[in-house]
Amino acid sequence: MKKYSPKRFGMMMMGNLLIGTGVAFYRMSGFGVDAFSCMNLGISSFLGMSFGNWQLMVNTMMLIVVWFTKRDCIGPGTIVNMVGVGYTADFLLWLCVEQAGVQVTMPLRILCLLTGTLFAALGCAFYMAADMGIAPYDSTPLIITKYAGEKISFRAARVMADVTAIVIGIVFCLLGRGNIWTIVGLGTILNACCSGPLIQFFRGRIEQKGFGLAMEKERQ
Repeated sequence: MKKYSPKRFGMMMMGNLLIGTGVAFYRMSGFGVDAFSCMNLGISSFLGMSFGNWQLMVNTMMLIVVWFTKRDCIGPGTIVNMVGVGYTADFLLWLCVEQAGVQVTMPLRILCLLTGTLFAALGCAFYMAADMGIAPYDSTPLIITKYAGEKISFRAARVMADVTAIVIGIVFCLLGRGNIWTIVGLGTILNACCSGPLIQFFRGRIEQKGFGLAMEKERQ
């Protein structure tokens, strides 16, 4: 059984906090949601289900797939991500918009969009480098690279997964005669195109700096 150091646990928690903050910034920008949320919003609206119920179901289904294909991706960080990110985003939106009454002007929306992209990617890099488990959706590019015999890079696999998720979201939204502009926008495209490269860049820098993780993994 793996033993996790306080350092790795802290990195995992920081990563998920950054992701939740990034999602909050995305939602505050009003420029569209991330690819995974786009897919889930499209399907849930088509099925007439609540977003939360459907996302829990799809996460559970994906977790089963990960269990049989890339089991080493599952750990405490998987549960923290599945449960904590949404609540973090909701809390920050409530705090900033409802309680503090922040006026989201166009310059602030653009700043939120860019900050959300950076925070979400940096958060993914932190909690993936901590190696304490990652969310089922974030395991998708790793599964693709594994079964492609490493012929497809993580960067390309992440873009493929995000673009596929967006297309699915748009198709189901149109089938349900919903308004696609509520789920797709500049932020969605930016997230899909930049997440993979940014996560790979940040993760490389984090692992290059060391953080003592390589030695810890060798001792386990």
